[in-house]
Amino acid sequence: MSLTKVARSQSGSDAEVAGTVEEVSDIGIVGEDAQDFGDNNFSQAPGVDIVCVFPKNSARLVNAGEETELLVGIKNDGELPITVVGMRASVHLPFDHKLLVQNLSAQGFNNATIPASSQATFPYIFGVSKYLQPGSFDLVGTIVFEIDQQPYQSTFYNGTIEIVESGGFLSTETVFLVTLGIALLVLFGLWLHSQIQNLSKKSKRAPKVEVGTGARDASMDEWLQGTALSRSQSQKSKKKK
Repeated sequence: MSLTKVARSQSGSDAEVAGTVEEVSDIGIVGEDAQDFGDNNFSQAPGVDIVCVFPKNSARLVNAGEETELLVGIKNDGELPITVVGMRASVHLPFDHKLLVQNLSAQGFNNATIPASSQATFPYIFGVSKYLQPGSFDLVGTIVFEIDQQPYQSTFYNGTIEIVESGGFLSTETVFLVTLGIALLVLFGLWLHSQIQNLSKKSKRAPKVEVGTGARDASMDEWLQGTALSRSQSQKSKKKK
């Protein structure tokens, strides 16, 4: 069996990790009636290296309500064989892991033994709730195994995943934003149309200018009596007659 060294899950790029995982052997068999390892916390075993990769999914996109696969590689540098019991994972809010979002299903393995100085790859298939809101969350995955009938555990993944809405080209949030944008454009168009109509009405209302002598104010005539202007106007009226 290949003795290619397996890097730890927190080191190296995904491309390097994927190249390493491809060289190990798949000896894990998923068991429907595998033993339940519960929620117990076990200590970590020395001489065990763990690597994890999202195959063909370097962006770590997880479709809500659909299955997603992880590949977990284990290298046994110890002197005793390792018996893989199973894997479990959970989704948390990124800013506080105490805030649990969802416990994912546990996956057990039957007849999965890794001899000393050997390595193997195990798949972990999980699915988040279809009602989970799209966004960034933290995924914490743990693998449980036994060495000489002593249980141990190791974290195979502790990082961010991106939950996306599945089943359609546009998400609900995108449709809402597009609808809101169209509604705002329509309202702006109606407002602009009303403003243009108001300006058009004002331009048609030209002020009326009276042309002609018009009637004189009686008080003004009385005030002008006896003045030179009054006599001049009187003489003009006599000449016209």
